[in-house]
This record gives sequence, structure tokens and C-alpha cells, in this order.
Amino acid sequence: MSHQYNRDDMEKVFVGMSGGVDSSVTAYLLKEQGYDVVGVFMRCYNVDGCAERDAEDARRVAGELGIPFYVWDFEEEYKKRVVEYMIEGYRQGITPNPDVMCNREIKFGLFLKKALAAGARYIATGHYVRIKETDGRFALHEAEDKNKDQSYFLWTLTQDDLKHCLFPIGDYAKPDVRAIARKAGLVTAEKKDSQGICFLGQVSIEDFLKQYIPAHRGALMTTNGERVGEHHGAAFYTIGQRHIDADFAFPKTGGAKERKPFYVASRDTATNTVVLAEGSENPALYKDQIELAQVNFISGGALKEPTKVLARVRYRQPLFAARIVPAHGRHFTLQFDKPQKFVAEGQSAVLYSAGKSGGNEMLGGGVIL
Repeated sequence: MSHQYNRDDMEKVFVGMSGGVDSSVTAYLLKEQGYDVVGVFMRCYNVDGCAERDAEDARRVAGELGIPFYVWDFEEEYKKRVVEYMIEGYRQGITPNPDVMCNREIKFGLFLKKALAAGARYIATGHYVRIKETDGRFALHEAEDKNKDQSYFLWTLTQDDLKHCLFPIGDYAKPDVRAIARKAGLVTAEKKDSQGICFLGQVSIEDFLKQYIPAHRGALMTTNGERVGEHHGAAFYTIGQRHIDADFAFPKTGGAKERKPFYVASRDTATNTVVLAEGSENPALYKDQIELAQVNFISGGALKEPTKVLARVRYRQPLFAARIVPAHGRHFTLQFDKPQKFVAEGQSAVLYSAGKSGGNEMLGGGVIL
């Protein structure tokens, strides 16, 4: 059963309203279902100033729906728990995932805690994911719209979190969400979706990081050991990245037109070296297993023996078959049935179980070492 529908009583739900169409429709649907809805805009750290416009859009939607509206200031906490986490990760030579951290620390951390203290029974967000309850246990499933599914970013949630969570748009495709917004006359109906890391807006991640991590020229190498140019700092690259600095010179054997695209195969911030592999199918870009830390299982249970799963190691990657093997504590080995490319340390590996109905259940995940 799905625990967010068919409520007859006026249970209070605080909706995280970002100023976008998804959270606007979330608030609208819950009000239509009979909940006592309160809208909240979470003011977090923002680089390009779009937060003020988003807050005003959220306020206008709340006015259209006739629900109370508040702005909660989490800027300092966000800077400490999300922004500094991301900067430090890049400084150490990994590729952190600030969206996962934002969900864990802010939306389903501070926001949930403050909402419950203010009398909420639930919080709701505009995430595309489905929550199901069976005998008092909660499970997360992929959204109906697989192109918009956001279960990848929610693997840190626990049973204690999920019993207070509602995700009403998980059963809808994105075009249907916009159609609902248009029919309801919501001002955000045609608003474009945000892209990239939320707090950066139109600012590139490299330009942002250079404010905190000094640029430092280093060797740009190929997998066969040939030096082909210089880069501006290994910390600014990630595995699988195709774009290379203008200083990149093609290897001496063959001209540029004869070459396949080059991708970052590895980086070493200690030696400030970036290694490139030619062609997207280069073996240097593939791994057949990885180690995971900080593993969380949504069920709250412990995995004691090797188990077949479906997995993805980056957002929107097609699910692939793998086996999760316990190591020690919250460390596990994830063995791939077939080698996978572009696996970046610091990113999330998320695990699923093939569902017979209702889509794949998201089991949990961990941080790639």
C-alpha cells in the first residue's frame, strides 16, 4: 500500500517548496487529498542570487493555494554541511555528491526535525520517487517516470525518516505534473527545471572551486605515459570528464582529426597529475568491482551474505547486474557482472532489487572508495 493517499483526517504536512513546478504540484495534490498543508521555502547557500526569485515563486504558489507559508533559514548549516563537504572532497581528489548530502543533512535532516517540532506529522518534497508501506515497514521504489526518477539521491534515508515522508508526484510523469499545474493555474506551471548543482545556479563548478582551491599547473598524461600538455589543477577534474583545457595537445602519433575523444581516466592530487584515455571504450575507463563505505540499507537490516542486486554508479545510468559482498562494518564490495565505465570515487553507488510490480525497489547505497 502507499501511505500518502486516502487520508480522511487533517494531518499536518510541511511541504518543502523550492519555487519549482514539482514542489508546487506536491503542495496542490496534498491539499486536494485533505491534508493540512504548510509551505516552507528552505533558504540555503546560493551563489547566483536565484534563491530570491525562487522564494517569491514559492510564496505566490502558496498564496494561490491558500496555505500558510514560511521561509526557514538554513544557510549557515548548508554552507558547513554541504558546501564545505563538496569543496573538501574535490580538494582530496574525489568527486563528492552534494545533492545526496543536501538530502541527508538539510531536507531530511534539519527540515524534517524542525517540521516535526512545529507540529507536522509529515514532510513532503517534489522528489520523483515512490514510497510504499507494508506492515509498518517502508520501502522506496523508482518513480513512474524513469527519466525523472530521483531515488538515486535518497539512499541515505532510514525507516525513521520515511515514516514521516510523502512523495505524491512519484506516480506521475513530468508532462502530467505540468498539466496538473496548468489546470490548477499555478504560476510555476511553465517554469524551467533547474540544472546541475542546485546552489551554483549558472556558475560553473570549476569557477566556484577556484575560489577555494588554488589553480596549480600539472602534467596531462595519456595512459601510455606520454605527456601531452598541462592542466590547471587535478582537483578540478572528475573521472569520465571529456572537456580538456585549451593547453591540451594531441599525442604526437597522428593528428587531431585521426584521434578519438579523450576522457579523464584518473587523477592524483598528490602529484597533480591527470591521466587521459583515448576513446570512450578504452579499458582504462572501466572497473569490474568497487569498494563502498558508509553503506545504508533502507530496510534498516544487515546484509550478511553476498546478494545479487541491480546497481547504478551515477545518476540516470541504466541499472546493471551486480553482487554486493559484506566486508566489515559498513564497508562492502560491489562486484559487477560486466565492467562499468566512468566510476568516480566519492560518488554514490545505489542498489536496487528487481520488483515484480511497482518498479524496482531501492535497497540503499554507499560512497564509492
